[in-house]
Amino acid sequence: MSRTAAINKPIHSITKFTTLDYPNHLACIFWFAKCNMACPYCYNPHIVQGNGILSIDEALAFLQSRIGRLDSVVLSGGECTLYLHLEDFCRSIKALGYKIKIDTNGSNPNRLQALISQDLIDYVALDYKAPKSSFITLTHYRHFEHLEESLALLQRSNIPFEVRTTLHSDLLTPNDINTIIQDLHQKGYSGIYYIQRYLHVNETLGNTKEPLNIFDENQLLKIIPIQFRN
Repeated sequence: MSRTAAINKPIHSITKFTTLDYPNHLACIFWFAKCNMACPYCYNPHIVQGNGILSIDEALAFLQSRIGRLDSVVLSGGECTLYLHLEDFCRSIKALGYKIKIDTNGSNPNRLQALISQDLIDYVALDYKAPKSSFITLTHYRHFEHLEESLALLQRSNIPFEVRTTLHSDLLTPNDINTIIQDLHQKGYSGIYYIQRYLHVNETLGNTKEPLNIFDENQLLKIIPIQFRN
């Protein structure tokens, strides 16, 4: 995909209605094409590897048609912060009266800072993919420090946010999750840490199979609030 195409048509698809992805809100989801990580359990390979087919104008026209029926927009992917004109897009969404939640892998703290400083987002879900020791192996992305910068930025802000990890028990052990828990605790994270159970689909980015290992939740440290999600 050319750079021009990525700018002009960055959105792969739209989920027109959800009550699950933004707590206590009626939202739609814009799925941005492409990602700078390659997690093997990712169930959106068509989005991560595919091209965008919808323009920003088409997305805004959809939102125009849903005024009064939806109150929020979730920007997900892929990785929405890769889009070069995300601030302008968020500004246009806000002008229509919607709240905005973003799902991010934390790899772009500078863009996150820009969104926060301009009051363009209302909620953030930050994916903490793996502990530092196995981060590159799992994500194929080198810069763990960018995740740390994003987390620190969110903690300094007034933006409501959550930290979450997708759990595939063949890829992450209780020790791995405890390492994340300890890191969050040491960094002063006081919110709920959400552990999302891997749900198997036939097509994943790394052709991941059903997990074979049993994950013993009783081994997890109880030093921060934890909640499992299906």
